[in-house]
Amino acid sequence: MGQAKARGPYSGTPARKAEIVRAARDSFAENGYANASLRDIAERAGITHAGLLHHFRNKDELLTEVLAQRDREEWQQGLAAVEGPEQLAPYLGELIRHHQKAPELMRLWIELAAAASRPDHPAHTYFVERYARGRAQFAEGFPDEAARDALPDGLTPESAAVLFHAVLGGLQLQWVLDQDLDIVGPMNDFVRLLLTRR
Repeated sequence: MGQAKARGPYSGTPARKAEIVRAARDSFAENGYANASLRDIAERAGITHAGLLHHFRNKDELLTEVLAQRDREEWQQGLAAVEGPEQLAPYLGELIRHHQKAPELMRLWIELAAAASRPDHPAHTYFVERYARGRAQFAEGFPDEAARDALPDGLTPESAAVLFHAVLGGLQLQWVLDQDLDIVGPMNDFVRLLLTRR
């Protein structure tokens, strides 16, 4: 409590909120979402329980921000790493392996995405916009006729984007259910099928 008071005005800055999100990510990964407590997260962040509630109303809201933050970080990494279709498979392999190091976060992401399918869910708009943005970015990777020639006959970039997200999400769900399953190889196979015109 003394540490939180000593920081004074800092407690209201975006940096403090970022500390809370990092603390929550660590707590969720170590304890699981159900067993993680707001008091533990507040202690990790060096603030009071009341101070945490000033930034986040409940654990669901905090989970949404944890996953959104991870999403933003990976979005920037992907923009930097993937300049064209040929870089997609290697990047995805690294991304999947990174996610597999924190299976609890992968599980939470899948559960939250499914729950957010309800229009009244707090994260509904976020997920709708996230998938729309992801599909648009994927389709923009085929800006001209030469790039679209990499796709199988009749497959549009927009359809390829929908298939891509469906396969990636489905593979991650299968891995959460069976963590001995290799999903990097099948993801590479799918990208090769998707981007290698017969």
